[in-house]
Amino acid sequence: MGGESIYQRSLEAIKMISSYIHRTPVDKSTTFSKMFGGEVYLKYENLQKSGSFKARGALYKIGKLVSQGVREVVAASSGNHAQGVAYAASIYGVEATIYMPETASIAKIEATKSYGAKVVLRGRLFDEAYREALRYSEERGAPLVHAFNDLDIIAGQGTISLELMEQLGEFDVILVPVGGGGLISGIASVLKEAGRRVRVIGVEPEAAPKFFESLRASRIVDVEARPSLADGLLAKRPGDITFDLVRRYVDEIVTVSEDSIARAVYLLMQRNKVIAEGAGAVGLAALLEGKVDIRGKRCVIVISGGNVDLTDLYRIIVRGLTAEGRMVELSIELLDAPGELKRVLEVIYEYRGNIVEITHRRGGREIPPGRAVVDLLIEVPTRDIGSAMVRKLVEKGYKVF
Repeated sequence: MGGESIYQRSLEAIKMISSYIHRTPVDKSTTFSKMFGGEVYLKYENLQKSGSFKARGALYKIGKLVSQGVREVVAASSGNHAQGVAYAASIYGVEATIYMPETASIAKIEATKSYGAKVVLRGRLFDEAYREALRYSEERGAPLVHAFNDLDIIAGQGTISLELMEQLGEFDVILVPVGGGGLISGIASVLKEAGRRVRVIGVEPEAAPKFFESLRASRIVDVEARPSLADGLLAKRPGDITFDLVRRYVDEIVTVSEDSIARAVYLLMQRNKVIAEGAGAVGLAALLEGKVDIRGKRCVIVISGGNVDLTDLYRIIVRGLTAEGRMVELSIELLDAPGELKRVLEVIYEYRGNIVEITHRRGGREIPPGRAVVDLLIEVPTRDIGSAMVRKLVEKGYKVF
């Protein structure tokens, strides 16, 4: 790529942006250290300005553009990059136009507007919004601030590594969320170019394994990005710059399931009193799935963002509780007769189950005549108690699904 190394750029970036960002804390988690047999440290970029690490790269990139006389920028994003660019533009006093898909969350749209940016909604998918942003950039001559495939953006994200080296000194492993690859490219480049022998592991949702598949094919490939709790990581393909840096400096890419992501968000809230968005929790999800062995090692998990809608948070918590065995979802077939539901509820009460949701169905071709189906979402004290409750219902002759 030529020119300055990412490490050198990051050293310049930290001087430029340090007045406008938080030096986010690193916290050792006793709970997770015991769970996984190593020292687990959490780097809280969810507490960063604009709610995610994105402010770092945006501040460095736009700061350099302003020094070249630029007075307007444009970007495309469905979430955190939009807020990072809007925040940076407000700091430097430049106009920002952000193209977002119509499906972007209202909370993220409003947060972007709150920094003074002009938000334009275009298309159902990010790709459509991105094409419109490119068109606007060409028409107006306003530079497009790319979310990840840009050396200055990458160097800005790499300032996280500079902080970690000061805050922790030595560590053995770092787990980094991977979307388009800007964050892990910056973190890995700075660590490796600084001579640190740290194992850098990227974590993607199974719903969008673009780096996993591209590295396996030894070339950039497109993947079909399915819906995910980690919506901030749903890029369809790596950037050419980020793919080159990941191939050079990243040791491994692993993927994680939706249940593990939900469980990670739930555990961070329950054990560490921290709100992380799905994308920000995938590093912990990788440990929960056993994808990474950190026994006897010092491990950093980057909690990359905390911009989660409260309406989404409820669904994530329910899914996380279910994955933890603290919630049980059941469908029970029973006689459609007086007293039958009461007998089911008595078993649930016996095992200290708390009914969160209940639906009673009599109609439908799948339900035999004279029968009914009750759908239940039940909170239970432990996974073992929930299993015992289900066994008791089966012993009593109920069909439990």
